[in-house]
Parts: sequence; structure tokens; C-alpha cells
Amino acid sequence: MSNPDELLVAISAAVESERSNQMALTVIVGGAVITGRLAPEAVWRERVAEVLKDSDRLGPFADVFARAPRENRPGDEAPTHLHFHLARIVQGSLGIPETGGMYRVAIKDVSAWTVGDLIHIDR
Repeated sequence: MSNPDELLVAISAAVESERSNQMALTVIVGGAVITGRLAPEAVWRERVAEVLKDSDRLGPFADVFARAPRENRPGDEAPTHLHFHLARIVQGSLGIPETGGMYRVAIKDVSAWTVGDLIHIDR
């Protein structure tokens, strides 16, 4: 979306202000379907830093994520990104990764979205 959807921006702002990860959302970005729960940016960064810190190869990058989000946004400026926790890229009948990952998506790049996440049920 060249002009981000105001409702999606409002949802992201509410997640940021409540520090909650209970909002489930599914978005389409560049043809990919991403589904999962939104998290506040600070919580998302903290979790990514924890995962990276435990890696022998990626440990040095943990500090990049552990730093607080940039404080150059005025207090009432709208969020620019969605931060997904426990998210999956939906590919056919598969969710990748099965356990869920951490994705950061620019709101302006979302072409469609819906409240709720897609759950794969093997029948």
C-alpha cells in the first residue's frame, strides 16, 4: 500500500501502547501470506536478541536488536512496521517455520490483511 491503511496503523499503534502480543493478524506482503501474532517492537527486539545471543555464529548481532528502538519518532507519530511473533509464512498447506518465527513487515508494503491467524489442520 503506497498509503498505509489507517486501520492497520491504528491496530499497530494499539499493540505498541498496550505491550500485548494477543492480536492475531494475517497479511499479504509481496505475494507472501504471513500469519501470526503482533508484538510491540521493544518486546520483539528483546526476543530476537535472546535467540541470537544463544547462537555461536549470530551472537554478535544480538546487541543490534537489544538496543532500544530509535527515539527519533515524535510521541504521536504512527508506527511504520508490524512486528510478528510466533508467525508463519503460509505456503500451500504448510506454515514455515512450523514453530513460528519473528518477522518485521513494513506497513506500507501490506497489500491485504485480515484479523486472525491461519491455522493449518492436517486432515
